[in-house]
Amino acid sequence: MRLRSCLLLLPALLPGLALAEAAAAPVAITAPGSVESSVVKIFSTIRAPDVARPWAKGSPAEATGSGVVVEGKRILTNAHVVLYASQVQVQAHQAGDKVSATVVAIAPGIDLALLKLDDESFFDKHPPLSRLTALPDVKDAVMAYGYPTGGSNLSITKGIVSRIEFTSYNFPVAGLRIQIDAAINPGNSGGPAVVGDRMIGLAFSTLGGAQNIGYIIPNEEIELFLRDVADGRYDGKPAMHDELQTLENPALRAFLKLERGVSGMVVHEPFGKPSPLKEWDVITRIGDTPVDDQGMVHLGPNLRVRFQYLVQRQARDGKVALSVIRAGKPLAVQLPVNLQRRVMVPDLQGTYPPYFIYGPVVLSVASQQLISTSGRGSMANMFGSPLINRMLDPPAFPDEELVVVPAPFLPHRLAKGYDSPQGAVVKTINGVAVKNLRHAVELLRDAKGEFITVDFDRRNGEAIVFSRKEVAAATEELLTDSGIRSQGTPELMKIWAARVARP
Repeated sequence: MRLRSCLLLLPALLPGLALAEAAAAPVAITAPGSVESSVVKIFSTIRAPDVARPWAKGSPAEATGSGVVVEGKRILTNAHVVLYASQVQVQAHQAGDKVSATVVAIAPGIDLALLKLDDESFFDKHPPLSRLTALPDVKDAVMAYGYPTGGSNLSITKGIVSRIEFTSYNFPVAGLRIQIDAAINPGNSGGPAVVGDRMIGLAFSTLGGAQNIGYIIPNEEIELFLRDVADGRYDGKPAMHDELQTLENPALRAFLKLERGVSGMVVHEPFGKPSPLKEWDVITRIGDTPVDDQGMVHLGPNLRVRFQYLVQRQARDGKVALSVIRAGKPLAVQLPVNLQRRVMVPDLQGTYPPYFIYGPVVLSVASQQLISTSGRGSMANMFGSPLINRMLDPPAFPDEELVVVPAPFLPHRLAKGYDSPQGAVVKTINGVAVKNLRHAVELLRDAKGEFITVDFDRRNGEAIVFSRKEVAAATEELLTDSGIRSQGTPELMKIWAARVARP
Protein backbone atom coordinates (compact mmCIF):
# COMPACT_ATOMS: atom_id res chain seq x y z
CA MET A 1 0.00 0.00 0.00
CA ARG A 2 1.19 3.54 -0.72
CA LEU A 3 0.82 6.63 1.43
CA ARG A 4 -0.42 9.83 -0.11
CA SER A 5 -1.32 13.23 1.30
CA CYS A 6 -4.54 14.75 0.05
CA LEU A 7 -4.61 17.96 -1.91
CA LEU A 8 -6.34 18.66 -5.19
CA LEU A 9 -4.20 20.28 -7.87
CA LEU A 10 -6.09 22.54 -10.28
CA PRO A 11 -4.70 22.57 -13.85
CA ALA A 12 -3.85 26.00 -15.16
CA LEU A 13 -6.90 26.20 -17.44
CA LEU A 14 -9.48 25.11 -14.87
CA PRO A 15 -11.65 28.13 -14.06
CA GLY A 16 -12.08 27.63 -10.30
CA LEU A 17 -14.52 26.76 -7.48
CA ALA A 18 -17.54 28.03 -5.46
CA LEU A 19 -19.29 29.62 -2.32
CA ALA A 20 -22.71 30.28 -0.74
CA GLU A 21 -24.61 32.20 1.95
CA ALA A 22 -23.49 32.24 5.60
CA ALA A 23 -26.26 32.26 8.16
CA ALA A 24 -25.23 30.33 11.27
CA ALA A 25 -23.92 32.22 14.29
CA PRO A 26 -20.25 31.62 15.08
CA VAL A 27 -19.50 28.88 17.57
CA ALA A 28 -17.72 30.27 20.63
CA ILE A 29 -14.09 29.49 21.36
CA THR A 30 -13.58 29.46 25.10
CA ALA A 31 -9.86 29.03 25.60
CA PRO A 32 -6.59 30.33 24.14
CA GLY A 33 -4.89 27.92 21.76
CA SER A 34 -8.17 26.27 20.83
CA VAL A 35 -7.51 26.76 17.10
CA GLU A 36 -4.78 24.15 17.44
CA SER A 37 -6.99 21.94 19.61
CA SER A 38 -9.75 22.04 16.97
CA VAL A 39 -7.54 20.89 14.07
CA VAL A 40 -7.06 17.16 13.48
CA LYS A 41 -5.07 14.87 11.21
CA ILE A 42 -7.09 12.37 9.20
CA PHE A 43 -5.89 8.93 8.09
CA SER A 44 -7.88 7.16 5.37
CA THR A 45 -7.63 3.78 3.68
CA ILE A 46 -8.94 4.35 0.16
CA ARG A 47 -10.48 1.66 -2.08
CA ALA A 48 -11.28 3.52 -5.29
CA PRO A 49 -13.26 1.81 -8.06
CA ASP A 50 -11.44 0.06 -10.87
CA VAL A 51 -13.64 1.32 -13.69
CA ALA A 52 -11.93 -0.91 -16.28
CA ARG A 53 -12.58 -3.95 -14.06
CA PRO A 54 -15.85 -2.93 -12.38
CA TRP A 55 -16.23 -6.25 -10.59
CA ALA A 56 -13.17 -5.30 -8.50
CA LYS A 57 -11.99 -2.38 -6.39
CA GLY A 58 -8.61 -0.71 -6.67
CA SER A 59 -5.74 -1.69 -4.38
CA PRO A 60 -5.89 -0.10 -0.90
CA ALA A 61 -4.03 3.21 -0.63
CA GLU A 62 -3.27 5.07 2.57
CA ALA A 63 -4.04 8.80 2.50
CA THR A 64 -3.65 11.63 5.00
CA GLY A 65 -5.37 14.98 5.26
CA SER A 66 -6.61 17.49 7.80
CA GLY A 67 -9.92 18.36 9.40
CA VAL A 68 -11.53 20.74 11.88
CA VAL A 69 -14.04 20.27 14.68
CA VAL A 70 -17.45 21.85 14.05
CA GLU A 71 -20.63 22.06 16.09
CA GLY A 72 -22.68 18.92 16.69
CA LYS A 73 -19.63 16.82 17.63
CA ARG A 74 -18.53 16.42 14.05
CA ILE A 75 -15.34 16.76 12.02
CA LEU A 76 -15.38 18.74 8.75
CA THR A 77 -12.93 17.90 5.98
CA ASN A 78 -12.62 17.71 2.20
CA ALA A 79 -14.54 15.04 0.32
CA HIS A 80 -11.41 13.95 -1.55
CA VAL A 81 -9.71 13.11 1.78
CA VAL A 82 -12.28 10.40 2.60
CA LEU A 83 -13.90 9.56 -0.74
CA TYR A 84 -14.06 5.75 -1.14
CA ALA A 85 -12.53 5.32 2.32
CA SER A 86 -12.99 1.87 3.86
CA GLN A 87 -11.42 3.07 7.12
CA VAL A 88 -11.03 6.56 8.60
CA GLN A 89 -9.17 7.58 11.76
CA VAL A 90 -8.68 10.98 13.42
CA GLN A 91 -5.75 12.15 15.53
CA ALA A 92 -5.72 15.38 17.55
CA HIS A 93 -2.81 17.80 17.88
CA GLN A 94 -0.13 16.39 20.21
CA ALA A 95 -2.18 13.22 20.77
CA GLY A 96 -0.69 9.73 20.62
CA ASP A 97 -3.84 7.79 19.81
CA LYS A 98 -6.22 7.67 16.86
CA VAL A 99 -10.01 7.62 17.04
CA SER A 100 -12.08 5.68 14.49
CA ALA A 101 -14.44 7.79 12.40
CA THR A 102 -17.33 7.30 9.97
CA VAL A 103 -18.29 9.45 6.99
CA VAL A 104 -21.86 10.64 7.60
CA ALA A 105 -22.23 13.08 4.69
CA ILE A 106 -20.21 13.81 1.57
CA ALA A 107 -20.50 16.27 -1.31
CA PRO A 108 -17.80 15.58 -3.93
CA GLY A 109 -19.02 18.45 -6.12
CA ILE A 110 -18.20 21.09 -3.52
CA ASP A 111 -15.48 18.89 -1.95
CA LEU A 112 -16.84 18.74 1.60
CA ALA A 113 -17.43 15.83 3.98
CA LEU A 114 -18.62 15.40 7.55
CA LEU A 115 -17.35 12.74 9.97
CA LYS A 116 -18.61 11.39 13.27
CA LEU A 117 -16.37 9.68 15.82
CA ASP A 118 -16.90 6.35 17.54
CA ASP A 119 -15.77 7.93 20.85
CA GLU A 120 -17.47 11.30 21.28
CA SER A 121 -15.59 12.00 24.53
CA PHE A 122 -12.92 13.28 22.11
CA PHE A 123 -14.89 16.51 21.86
CA ASP A 124 -14.66 17.20 25.62
CA LYS A 125 -11.16 18.59 25.04
CA HIS A 126 -11.49 19.59 21.39
CA PRO A 127 -14.09 22.34 20.93
CA PRO A 128 -15.56 23.50 17.60
CA LEU A 129 -13.77 26.33 15.88
CA SER A 130 -15.85 29.50 15.43
CA ARG A 131 -16.53 30.71 11.92
CA LEU A 132 -16.83 34.22 10.52
CA THR A 133 -20.31 34.94 9.15
CA ALA A 134 -19.03 37.37 6.52
CA LEU A 135 -16.46 37.08 3.77
CA PRO A 136 -12.96 38.26 4.66
CA ASP A 137 -11.51 41.29 2.92
CA VAL A 138 -8.80 41.08 0.32
CA LYS A 139 -5.42 41.71 2.05
CA ASP A 140 -6.65 40.27 5.37
CA ALA A 141 -3.88 38.33 7.12
CA VAL A 142 -4.69 34.61 7.13
CA MET A 143 -3.18 31.54 8.81
CA ALA A 144 -3.52 28.06 7.27
CA TYR A 145 -3.53 25.13 9.71
CA GLY A 146 -3.03 21.50 8.74
CA TYR A 147 -0.80 18.47 8.44
CA PRO A 148 1.11 18.74 5.15
CA THR A 149 3.84 16.39 4.06
CA GLY A 150 7.31 16.99 5.45
CA GLY A 151 6.56 16.30 9.10
CA SER A 152 4.07 14.82 11.54
CA ASN A 153 3.25 17.86 13.69
CA LEU A 154 0.68 20.58 13.03
CA SER A 155 1.86 23.14 10.48
CA ILE A 156 0.85 26.81 10.47
CA THR A 157 1.61 29.06 7.51
CA LYS A 158 0.87 32.76 7.08
CA GLY A 159 -0.27 34.84 4.12
CA ILE A 160 -3.03 37.16 2.94
CA VAL A 161 -6.37 36.83 1.20
CA SER A 162 -5.49 37.51 -2.44
CA ARG A 163 -8.76 37.11 -4.36
CA ILE A 164 -12.42 36.14 -3.99
CA GLU A 165 -14.41 34.92 -7.00
CA PHE A 166 -17.35 32.78 -8.07
CA THR A 167 -16.17 29.97 -10.31
CA SER A 168 -16.28 26.21 -11.02
CA TYR A 169 -15.54 23.48 -8.50
CA ASN A 170 -16.05 19.91 -9.72
CA PHE A 171 -18.38 20.11 -12.74
CA PRO A 172 -21.18 21.10 -12.73
CA VAL A 173 -20.94 22.64 -9.24
CA ALA A 174 -19.86 26.27 -8.88
CA GLY A 175 -19.51 28.69 -5.99
CA LEU A 176 -17.33 31.27 -4.28
CA ARG A 177 -13.66 30.55 -3.76
CA ILE A 178 -11.05 32.37 -1.73
CA GLN A 179 -7.46 32.52 -2.99
CA ILE A 180 -4.66 32.94 -0.44
CA ASP A 181 -0.88 33.10 -0.74
CA ALA A 182 -0.15 31.15 2.46
CA ALA A 183 1.72 27.94 1.65
CA ILE A 184 -0.66 24.99 1.17
CA ASN A 185 0.72 21.55 0.36
CA PRO A 186 -0.49 17.93 0.11
CA GLY A 187 -1.89 17.03 3.51
CA ASN A 188 -3.35 20.51 4.17
CA SER A 189 -6.64 19.45 2.56
CA GLY A 190 -9.49 19.91 5.01
CA GLY A 191 -7.54 22.14 7.38
CA PRO A 192 -8.97 25.54 8.39
CA ALA A 193 -7.83 28.94 7.21
CA VAL A 194 -8.17 31.46 10.04
CA VAL A 195 -8.36 35.25 10.25
CA GLY A 196 -7.75 36.34 13.83
CA ASP A 197 -9.09 33.40 15.81
CA ARG A 198 -12.01 32.55 13.54
CA MET A 199 -12.21 30.29 10.52
CA ILE A 200 -12.87 31.78 7.06
CA GLY A 201 -12.91 28.47 5.19
CA LEU A 202 -11.32 25.12 4.46
CA ALA A 203 -8.15 24.52 2.43
CA PHE A 204 -8.72 22.22 -0.53
CA SER A 205 -6.38 22.82 -3.48
CA THR A 206 -3.48 24.60 -5.10
CA LEU A 207 -2.93 25.71 -8.67
CA GLY A 208 -0.60 23.23 -10.32
CA GLY A 209 2.62 24.76 -11.64
CA ALA A 210 2.13 28.07 -9.78
CA GLN A 211 3.72 29.30 -6.56
CA ASN A 212 1.86 30.63 -3.52
CA ILE A 213 -1.62 30.12 -4.95
CA GLY A 214 -3.86 28.15 -2.63
CA TYR A 215 -7.64 27.88 -2.55
CA ILE A 216 -10.10 27.95 0.33
CA ILE A 217 -13.74 26.81 0.42
CA PRO A 218 -15.40 29.77 2.20
CA ASN A 219 -17.73 29.55 5.17
CA GLU A 220 -20.76 30.33 3.01
CA GLU A 221 -20.31 27.05 1.16
CA ILE A 222 -19.74 25.27 4.45
CA GLU A 223 -22.95 26.70 5.94
CA LEU A 224 -24.96 25.60 2.90
CA PHE A 225 -23.49 22.12 3.14
CA LEU A 226 -24.13 21.78 6.88
CA ARG A 227 -27.74 22.96 6.55
CA ASP A 228 -28.32 20.62 3.62
CA VAL A 229 -27.04 17.51 5.45
CA ALA A 230 -28.86 18.24 8.70
CA ASP A 231 -31.52 15.74 7.58
CA GLY A 232 -28.86 13.09 6.93
CA ARG A 233 -28.81 13.49 3.14
CA TYR A 234 -26.99 15.81 0.76
CA ASP A 235 -29.28 17.19 -1.94
CA GLY A 236 -27.06 19.74 -3.68
CA LYS A 237 -26.89 23.45 -4.43
CA PRO A 238 -29.41 25.44 -6.48
CA ALA A 239 -27.85 26.59 -9.74
CA MET A 240 -28.74 27.76 -13.24
CA HIS A 241 -27.10 26.01 -16.20
CA ASP A 242 -28.30 28.09 -19.15
CA GLU A 243 -25.69 28.99 -21.77
CA LEU A 244 -25.12 32.75 -21.75
CA GLN A 245 -22.94 35.28 -23.53
CA THR A 246 -21.81 38.81 -22.67
CA LEU A 247 -23.43 41.95 -24.03
CA GLU A 248 -20.19 43.82 -24.81
CA ASN A 249 -20.26 43.74 -28.62
CA PRO A 250 -21.83 46.86 -30.25
CA ALA A 251 -23.25 44.88 -33.20
CA LEU A 252 -24.93 42.44 -30.79
CA ARG A 253 -26.54 45.34 -28.92
CA ALA A 254 -27.74 46.86 -32.20
CA PHE A 255 -29.12 43.51 -33.36
CA LEU A 256 -31.15 43.24 -30.13
CA LYS A 257 -32.32 46.89 -30.46
CA LEU A 258 -31.37 47.68 -26.87
CA GLU A 259 -31.53 51.17 -25.42
CA ARG A 260 -28.29 52.77 -24.30
CA GLY A 261 -28.81 52.22 -20.56
CA VAL A 262 -29.61 48.49 -20.77
CA SER A 263 -26.98 46.04 -19.47
CA GLY A 264 -27.03 42.33 -18.80
CA MET A 265 -26.30 38.87 -20.21
CA VAL A 266 -27.72 37.34 -23.39
CA VAL A 267 -29.33 33.89 -23.28
CA HIS A 268 -27.68 31.77 -25.97
CA GLU A 269 -29.32 28.42 -25.14
CA PRO A 270 -31.85 27.88 -22.34
CA PHE A 271 -31.30 24.86 -20.10
CA GLY A 272 -34.06 22.31 -19.83
CA LYS A 273 -37.33 21.94 -21.66
CA PRO A 274 -39.61 23.74 -21.23
CA SER A 275 -37.81 26.87 -19.97
CA PRO A 276 -39.24 30.32 -19.24
CA LEU A 277 -36.11 31.78 -20.89
CA LYS A 278 -35.76 32.05 -24.65
CA GLU A 279 -32.83 32.56 -26.98
CA TRP A 280 -31.84 36.26 -27.23
CA ASP A 281 -33.44 37.15 -23.89
CA VAL A 282 -31.30 39.68 -22.00
CA ILE A 283 -31.05 39.04 -18.24
CA THR A 284 -30.84 42.52 -16.68
CA ARG A 285 -31.42 41.75 -12.99
CA ILE A 286 -31.36 38.85 -10.58
CA GLY A 287 -33.80 39.75 -7.85
CA ASP A 288 -33.23 43.48 -7.37
CA THR A 289 -29.52 43.36 -8.28
CA PRO A 290 -28.48 44.72 -11.69
CA VAL A 291 -26.30 42.54 -13.93
CA ASP A 292 -23.58 44.24 -15.99
CA ASP A 293 -22.56 43.48 -19.59
CA GLN A 294 -19.95 40.94 -18.40
CA GLY A 295 -22.48 39.09 -16.24
CA MET A 296 -21.10 40.45 -12.97
CA VAL A 297 -22.71 41.91 -9.85
CA HIS A 298 -21.24 43.99 -7.05
CA LEU A 299 -21.11 42.64 -3.50
CA GLY A 300 -19.96 45.87 -1.93
CA PRO A 301 -17.44 48.47 -3.11
CA ASN A 302 -14.48 46.12 -3.52
CA LEU A 303 -15.96 42.80 -4.67
CA ARG A 304 -17.48 41.92 -8.04
CA VAL A 305 -18.48 38.35 -8.93
CA ARG A 306 -20.51 36.44 -11.52
CA PHE A 307 -24.23 37.02 -11.04
CA GLN A 308 -24.94 33.26 -10.80
CA TYR A 309 -23.56 33.46 -7.26
CA LEU A 310 -26.82 35.09 -6.17
CA VAL A 311 -28.83 32.04 -7.24
CA GLN A 312 -27.83 30.12 -4.11
CA ARG A 313 -28.67 33.14 -1.96
CA GLN A 314 -32.00 34.10 -3.54
CA ALA A 315 -33.55 30.80 -4.65
CA ARG A 316 -36.92 30.16 -3.03
CA ASP A 317 -39.04 27.05 -3.58
CA GLY A 318 -36.72 25.95 -6.38
CA LYS A 319 -36.98 29.22 -8.36
CA VAL A 320 -35.10 32.49 -8.70
CA ALA A 321 -36.52 35.83 -9.90
CA LEU A 322 -34.99 37.34 -13.05
CA SER A 323 -35.76 40.51 -14.99
CA VAL A 324 -35.29 40.09 -18.73
CA ILE A 325 -35.83 42.05 -21.91
CA ARG A 326 -37.44 40.03 -24.70
CA ALA A 327 -37.97 41.59 -28.12
CA GLY A 328 -37.49 45.04 -26.59
CA LYS A 329 -40.02 44.57 -23.78
CA PRO A 330 -39.30 44.04 -20.06
CA LEU A 331 -40.48 40.77 -18.55
CA ALA A 332 -40.37 39.15 -15.09
CA VAL A 333 -39.33 35.48 -15.06
CA GLN A 334 -39.35 32.86 -12.31
CA LEU A 335 -36.54 30.52 -13.39
CA PRO A 336 -36.47 26.96 -12.01
CA VAL A 337 -33.04 26.15 -10.59
CA ASN A 338 -31.66 22.65 -10.18
CA LEU A 339 -30.03 21.04 -7.16
CA GLN A 340 -28.39 18.47 -9.41
CA ARG A 341 -27.55 18.58 -13.12
CA ARG A 342 -27.86 15.21 -14.82
CA VAL A 343 -25.55 14.59 -17.77
CA MET A 344 -25.01 11.56 -19.99
CA VAL A 345 -21.45 10.99 -18.74
CA PRO A 346 -21.68 11.75 -15.00
CA ASP A 347 -19.15 11.63 -12.20
CA LEU A 348 -19.48 8.55 -10.01
CA GLN A 349 -19.83 10.80 -6.93
CA GLY A 350 -18.33 8.26 -4.56
CA THR A 351 -20.29 5.25 -5.86
CA TYR A 352 -18.97 2.10 -7.50
CA PRO A 353 -20.03 1.42 -11.09
CA PRO A 354 -22.61 -1.32 -11.77
CA TYR A 355 -21.67 -4.10 -14.18
CA PHE A 356 -23.03 -7.21 -15.88
CA ILE A 357 -21.05 -9.94 -17.64
CA TYR A 358 -22.49 -11.84 -20.59
CA GLY A 359 -20.08 -14.39 -22.00
CA PRO A 360 -16.81 -12.56 -22.76
CA VAL A 361 -18.47 -9.11 -22.75
CA VAL A 362 -18.49 -6.83 -19.71
CA LEU A 363 -21.19 -4.14 -19.61
CA SER A 364 -21.24 -1.05 -17.38
CA VAL A 365 -22.32 2.60 -17.53
CA ALA A 366 -20.50 5.69 -18.76
CA SER A 367 -18.68 7.85 -16.23
CA GLN A 368 -16.13 10.63 -16.15
CA GLN A 369 -13.75 8.28 -14.36
CA LEU A 370 -14.01 5.71 -17.15
CA ILE A 371 -13.10 8.28 -19.80
CA SER A 372 -10.23 9.74 -17.77
CA THR A 373 -8.63 6.33 -17.16
CA SER A 374 -9.17 4.86 -20.63
CA GLY A 375 -6.14 3.74 -22.58
CA ARG A 376 -5.31 4.44 -26.20
CA GLY A 377 -7.14 1.38 -27.50
CA SER A 378 -10.41 2.16 -25.79
CA MET A 379 -10.18 5.86 -26.72
CA ALA A 380 -10.23 4.84 -30.37
CA ASN A 381 -13.71 3.39 -29.84
CA MET A 382 -14.89 6.68 -28.26
CA PHE A 383 -14.34 8.89 -31.29
CA GLY A 384 -17.67 9.73 -32.84
CA SER A 385 -19.51 7.98 -30.00
CA PRO A 386 -22.05 9.41 -27.54
CA LEU A 387 -19.34 9.30 -24.85
CA ILE A 388 -17.87 12.36 -26.55
CA ASN A 389 -20.77 13.82 -28.54
CA ARG A 390 -23.30 13.66 -25.69
CA MET A 391 -20.98 13.92 -22.70
CA LEU A 392 -22.64 16.99 -21.16
CA ASP A 393 -26.11 16.54 -22.63
CA PRO A 394 -29.04 15.94 -20.28
CA PRO A 395 -30.73 12.53 -20.64
CA ALA A 396 -33.39 12.43 -23.35
CA PHE A 397 -35.71 10.59 -20.94
CA PRO A 398 -35.55 10.02 -17.15
CA ASP A 399 -33.77 6.63 -17.12
CA GLU A 400 -31.48 7.06 -20.10
CA GLU A 401 -27.91 5.80 -19.63
CA LEU A 402 -25.01 5.13 -21.94
CA VAL A 403 -24.20 1.42 -21.66
CA VAL A 404 -20.50 0.97 -22.30
CA VAL A 405 -17.99 -1.88 -22.52
CA PRO A 406 -15.34 -0.89 -19.94
CA ALA A 407 -12.95 -3.82 -20.42
CA PRO A 408 -11.49 -5.91 -23.23
CA PHE A 409 -13.14 -9.26 -23.99
CA LEU A 410 -12.64 -11.82 -21.29
CA PRO A 411 -10.41 -14.45 -22.94
CA HIS A 412 -12.54 -17.08 -24.71
CA ARG A 413 -12.92 -18.58 -28.19
CA LEU A 414 -16.38 -16.96 -28.46
CA ALA A 415 -14.64 -13.64 -29.17
CA LYS A 416 -12.46 -15.04 -31.96
CA GLY A 417 -12.03 -12.62 -34.87
CA TYR A 418 -13.77 -9.66 -33.21
CA ASP A 419 -12.01 -6.38 -32.46
CA SER A 420 -12.08 -5.37 -28.80
CA PRO A 421 -15.14 -3.19 -28.11
CA GLN A 422 -13.54 -1.65 -25.00
CA GLY A 423 -14.76 1.94 -24.66
CA ALA A 424 -17.65 1.46 -27.11
CA VAL A 425 -21.27 2.36 -26.33
CA VAL A 426 -23.85 -0.38 -26.89
CA LYS A 427 -26.40 0.81 -29.43
CA THR A 428 -28.67 -2.20 -29.92
CA ILE A 429 -29.13 -5.76 -28.68
CA ASN A 430 -30.95 -7.98 -31.17
CA GLY A 431 -31.93 -4.84 -33.05
CA VAL A 432 -33.58 -3.14 -30.07
CA ALA A 433 -32.19 0.24 -28.97
CA VAL A 434 -30.70 -0.01 -25.46
CA LYS A 435 -32.15 2.51 -23.00
CA ASN A 436 -29.96 1.79 -19.98
CA LEU A 437 -27.99 -1.00 -18.31
CA ARG A 438 -31.07 -2.54 -16.69
CA HIS A 439 -32.77 -2.63 -20.09
CA ALA A 440 -29.69 -4.29 -21.63
CA VAL A 441 -29.85 -7.06 -19.02
CA GLU A 442 -33.58 -7.51 -19.70
CA LEU A 443 -32.95 -7.82 -23.45
CA LEU A 444 -30.29 -10.46 -22.90
CA ARG A 445 -32.48 -12.25 -20.37
CA ASP A 446 -35.53 -12.36 -22.62
CA ALA A 447 -33.78 -13.28 -25.87
CA LYS A 448 -35.33 -16.34 -27.56
CA GLY A 449 -33.54 -16.78 -30.86
CA GLU A 450 -30.48 -18.82 -31.71
CA PHE A 451 -28.15 -15.82 -31.77
CA ILE A 452 -27.40 -12.67 -29.79
CA THR A 453 -26.35 -9.62 -31.83
CA VAL A 454 -24.78 -6.56 -30.25
CA ASP A 455 -24.13 -3.40 -32.25
CA PHE A 456 -22.16 -0.37 -31.06
CA ASP A 457 -22.49 3.38 -31.55
CA ARG A 458 -19.03 4.13 -32.97
CA ARG A 459 -17.26 4.92 -36.20
CA ASN A 460 -15.76 2.13 -38.29
CA GLY A 461 -16.98 -0.45 -35.82
CA GLU A 462 -18.44 -3.92 -36.18
CA ALA A 463 -21.29 -5.84 -34.66
CA ILE A 464 -20.68 -8.98 -32.62
CA VAL A 465 -22.78 -12.12 -32.85
CA PHE A 466 -22.80 -14.96 -30.32
CA SER A 467 -24.60 -18.25 -30.14
CA ARG A 468 -27.03 -17.76 -27.27
CA LYS A 469 -26.63 -21.33 -26.01
CA GLU A 470 -22.82 -21.17 -26.18
CA VAL A 471 -22.76 -17.91 -24.21
CA ALA A 472 -25.01 -19.38 -21.53
CA ALA A 473 -22.73 -22.40 -21.20
CA ALA A 474 -19.51 -20.35 -21.18
CA THR A 475 -20.36 -17.54 -18.77
CA GLU A 476 -19.80 -19.46 -15.54
CA GLU A 477 -16.55 -20.87 -16.88
CA LEU A 478 -15.36 -17.36 -17.78
CA LEU A 479 -16.19 -16.03 -14.31
CA THR A 480 -14.24 -18.84 -12.67
CA ASP A 481 -11.22 -18.49 -14.95
CA SER A 482 -11.09 -14.73 -14.38
CA GLY A 483 -11.59 -14.94 -10.61
CA ILE A 484 -14.83 -12.95 -10.73
CA ARG A 485 -17.21 -13.78 -7.89
CA SER A 486 -20.47 -12.52 -9.39
CA GLN A 487 -21.84 -12.13 -12.89
CA GLY A 488 -23.18 -8.69 -11.99
CA THR A 489 -23.98 -6.23 -9.24
CA PRO A 490 -26.91 -7.21 -6.96
CA GLU A 491 -29.57 -5.00 -8.56
CA LEU A 492 -28.78 -6.33 -12.04
CA MET A 493 -28.64 -9.95 -10.84
CA LYS A 494 -32.18 -9.56 -9.49
CA ILE A 495 -33.30 -8.47 -12.95
CA TRP A 496 -31.43 -11.38 -14.55
CA ALA A 497 -32.93 -13.88 -12.10
CA ALA A 498 -36.47 -12.63 -12.76
CA ARG A 499 -36.60 -14.78 -15.90
CA VAL A 500 -37.19 -17.80 -13.66
CA ALA A 501 -40.41 -16.29 -12.33
CA ARG A 502 -41.87 -15.53 -15.75
CA PRO A 503 -44.43 -17.97 -17.20
